[in-house]
Amino acid sequence: MAHRMIWNQTAYFGAGAIEVVPGELAARGFTKAFLVSDKVLIETGVTGKVTALLDAAGFPYEVYDNVLPNPPIENVQAGVAAFQASGADVLIAVGGGSPQDTCKAIGIIVANPEFADVRSLEGVAPTTHPSIPIIAIPTTAGTASETTINYVITDVENNRKFVCVDPHDIPILAVVDAEMMATAPRSLKVATGLDALTHAIEGYTTKGAWELSDLFHLKAIQVIASSLRAAADGDAEAMERMALAQYVAGMGYSNVGLGIVHAMAHPLGAFYSAPHGVANGILLAPVMRFNAPETGEKYRDIAAAFGVENAYAMPLDDAREAAVDAVAQLTRDLGNPLTIDEIGASADDVPALAQAAFDDVCAGGNPRETTVAQFETLYRSLLGVTVG
Repeated sequence: MAHRMIWNQTAYFGAGAIEVVPGELAARGFTKAFLVSDKVLIETGVTGKVTALLDAAGFPYEVYDNVLPNPPIENVQAGVAAFQASGADVLIAVGGGSPQDTCKAIGIIVANPEFADVRSLEGVAPTTHPSIPIIAIPTTAGTASETTINYVITDVENNRKFVCVDPHDIPILAVVDAEMMATAPRSLKVATGLDALTHAIEGYTTKGAWELSDLFHLKAIQVIASSLRAAADGDAEAMERMALAQYVAGMGYSNVGLGIVHAMAHPLGAFYSAPHGVANGILLAPVMRFNAPETGEKYRDIAAAFGVENAYAMPLDDAREAAVDAVAQLTRDLGNPLTIDEIGASADDVPALAQAAFDDVCAGGNPRETTVAQFETLYRSLLGVTVG
C-alpha cells in the first residue's frame, strides 16, 4: 500500500520566528499581502506584531479582520471579494483555526472560482489549481492548520460544519512562533491544547495510521502530556513545547485522518457554537473508552506517554483503562467542561447530532465502526454525566 505525506515547503520555529516574514515575502517575489485575522487579535495587538514588521520593511498589505469563530460560508465569500479587490498576490493567515481556515478557503476559491458557493468544497475537494500562496502564522497551539491539508467551515443555513480536504490548500510557509501565542487567555490555551491532544491520539489510532505517522503522533502525545498543564498556566518553555507538539501532530493527522471525536465535535460547534477544542476535550476520554477494543496495543504507548508505570507489563485491558484515565484526569485538571449540557446541548437534539456525526467525513477514519444509534448513546452518556 502506498502512503502519501504532504507538508509545508518551508517552516520556521522558535521565539521571534515571525521576523523572517518580510524577507520571505521579498525573496519569493510577492508585491502585496492580504492578511486574514480577527478583531480580537487586532485589539490585543497580536496581529500588530506582524503588521509592524511589514510596515518597517515598507511591504504593502491590507487586513481582513472580520473572521468569526467557527467561520461561516459568508465570512469566506466576503474575504474572497475583499482579496480580489485588494490587488494582493499573497495571503498571510494570523490566528487560530478560524482565521487559518478562512484564509485557506479564500485562497482556494480565488484560484478555483467554480467553488465560489463554498459548500462544494466539502470532503475531498476536486480543485485543479493550487491556492493563492499562503503564509500561515498560528496564534494558538492547537489546530496545526498551518501544516494541514484540511479546513472546516460552518454552514449556518443548514446548521452544520463541514470538513474540506485539499492538498492544494497547504500553506507554502509556516511560521510557528510561541511568542504569538503567549497572550492567549488560559481557557483558550486549554481548549487548543486539548484539540492538539485529540489530533495526536486520533491520528495515532485512526485506520489510516502507519509507521511514519505513528512517530509524529506518539511524540506529540508525549510532549503534550508533559507540557499542557504548565503551558496553560503561562510557562514560556512549556508553551514553546506545545507550539511544536501541535505542529508535529498536524504533520501526521493531516495525512492519515482522524475519528469520531472530531465527527461528534463538529455538530456541537455547529449547533451551539461550542469552541472546537472544548468539545474535543469533553469527548476524548469517553470515545477512547468506546474505541479501546479496536486499538490493538496502542493504548499501552499512550499510557506510557502519560507516565503510567508498567504500562507494557500490565494486562492489555488495564493498560487501555490507564490510558483513558490519564486523559480524563488531564481534562479534569485543566478545568475543561466534562458534559455536553455544559456547552448548551439538549437531549432533544441528540438524534440530529448523531446523524450529523455519522455523516461527518472524520467518522470514516475511526478504528471502530459506529452506527447512528451508537452515536446517540455516546451523546446521551455525556448529558449531565461525567465520564472517565
